[in-house]
Amino acid sequence: MSSDFSSLVKQQADIVRIVGEYVKLRKAGAANYSGLCPFHSEKSPSFSVHATRQFYHCFGCGASGDVFSFIQKIENITFPEAVRSLAQRLNIPLPKTQFSGPQEAREARVRMALMDLHERAGGWFQEQLRRPEAAAAREYLAGRGLTAETIQGFRIGYAPDSGFLLRDAVKGSFDDEVLRESGLFSWKQEENQNPAPQSAHKNAEEMQDGRTEAAKANARAMYAKFRNRIMFPICNESGKVIAFTARTLSTDPKAGPKYLNSPETPIYVKGRVLFNLHQAKAAIKQLDYAIVVEGQMDCISVFAAGFRNVIASSGTAFTEAQAKLLGRFSKKIVVNFDPDNAGAKAAERTLGLLVEEEFEIKVLTLEQGLDPDLFIRQKGAPEYAAALKASPRYFQYLIERAQQQFPVRTAEGKVAGLNFLLPHLQRVPSRIVRDELAQEMAQKLGIESGVLRQELRHAAVNRGTKTVQAAPQSAVTHAERILIRALATANEVNDAAGRSSREGVDEPFEPARQARFFLEDARLIEGLASEHLLLTLLAAEDRGDPMALAVSEPERRLLAAVLMDENEELTPELLEAAVNALRERRYTQRKEELNALIREAERKGDAAELMRLLREKTELDREERG
Repeated sequence: MSSDFSSLVKQQADIVRIVGEYVKLRKAGAANYSGLCPFHSEKSPSFSVHATRQFYHCFGCGASGDVFSFIQKIENITFPEAVRSLAQRLNIPLPKTQFSGPQEAREARVRMALMDLHERAGGWFQEQLRRPEAAAAREYLAGRGLTAETIQGFRIGYAPDSGFLLRDAVKGSFDDEVLRESGLFSWKQEENQNPAPQSAHKNAEEMQDGRTEAAKANARAMYAKFRNRIMFPICNESGKVIAFTARTLSTDPKAGPKYLNSPETPIYVKGRVLFNLHQAKAAIKQLDYAIVVEGQMDCISVFAAGFRNVIASSGTAFTEAQAKLLGRFSKKIVVNFDPDNAGAKAAERTLGLLVEEEFEIKVLTLEQGLDPDLFIRQKGAPEYAAALKASPRYFQYLIERAQQQFPVRTAEGKVAGLNFLLPHLQRVPSRIVRDELAQEMAQKLGIESGVLRQELRHAAVNRGTKTVQAAPQSAVTHAERILIRALATANEVNDAAGRSSREGVDEPFEPARQARFFLEDARLIEGLASEHLLLTLLAAEDRGDPMALAVSEPERRLLAAVLMDENEELTPELLEAAVNALRERRYTQRKEELNALIREAERKGDAAELMRLLREKTELDREERG
């Protein structure tokens, strides 16, 4: 591009408006605007744009320049392409392009041709959808609840069953190199790779025609990759078609996969594109959060229902480039993937990366069996809006996943649940936040063992630690050992128990029966390191050999160690002291919970809830004194 033309474009380009299409800017002075830098991760805005001087600068990473360098850097394109892009946005007629060298010229020519070809193909597919041959495609779209307005807005089209109609529509406008690079076509292997020598007369005909016989044969071997499929265009941030996702209408297994995607090309890299971002970015900036769904049909349905800040990950976990791209518009998202196992795993992978990029995340899980598209069609937009509003924070979602997958009432289950959560926790950049989340995890999973809590906090704070270790036997308290011993000696009778002077001998002291009586209040053993073993002993109907119970190997070793410990006589006073120790632990735990709830009620100004909690605390204090 000539310097005169680039100067003309620069004069007419408002850098604040252009940068504002990529970065959420706030006024920070008479002529300054600030926002989060799109070129590196940061929490506090260090990126500034000066409206008068028409330049940008980041005080964090040092990135600086004018409107052209910004477009070059943000879109990863050359200077001539940046000038061309801005000129097109500003409706400035383009002069003949000049490049610094043959390689740059070739790459730019191919990219521009590919953009033109995909725009042409997108319009052609839309035309085909209106033809009689596309009746089945229109019927399918209507069955999915798509209106004519939605179909037009997303530029949905139809690829006919013929492999040659698209080829014939574009072959005169684009050369073979562009057609091969586009990913829209495939080529049959020619059987005869060495055609016979041609006559001079034949060569003359070819010169007149402008193509060699080999080129004609090559064109004949070319056929459309997408056939008998509904075409969903994938657009770049500016709304230009750069690729397609194609859904088959055929039930024949030989027709290929249900969904067929464009391969990566010079203009399309899957990990750098978010479906529908070009239509959603304004709403994302305005509402300051994005809805992220998994599939393109989900995205279309949610958008059509009025939620204009929705984008799709196209069935894959987020890449770092996609996270940074989305972060330019908002750092708050609600992830709404399918509720099946695959959807949950995709959500976990995406959450992990977004946690590292310091997004504020919520997770919306709809009723079992309903993806966003089906949920909206069956229950409507108001129900979806309510579910969206009630979506939990991402760590609350992950804790619930841990509770579903692992028996967290057992010591081993708690450890397994913690080790499931630990990789997600360790992705949190802030050490302070990791420590707070570790405490929340311990509380939600009912972890009372001080040793296990310490293991968790150590693993959370020291991000290199891979797993949390199960609590050792030493973590089991003296009171727990007494209860285990009492319950495991169900057939033993202590004849040395107390005697009555009036009636002779009292009823013999039975430690197991007395322990069962005390433990009718199951809350006393909740969260203990030996909770599962105690519950197993309580539930045992056969009072035979306790070592034959179905418990884990660590629990069996603990049980053996307790039963072999004969240093202390098991008396009613000893058992009562052990139970009182558990009661004291329960009171302390509940008081801590109540104090936290009281502080929260005071913060919210909830007088009724505050009075209820204070009454409960008073009653608890009275019960403890009694």
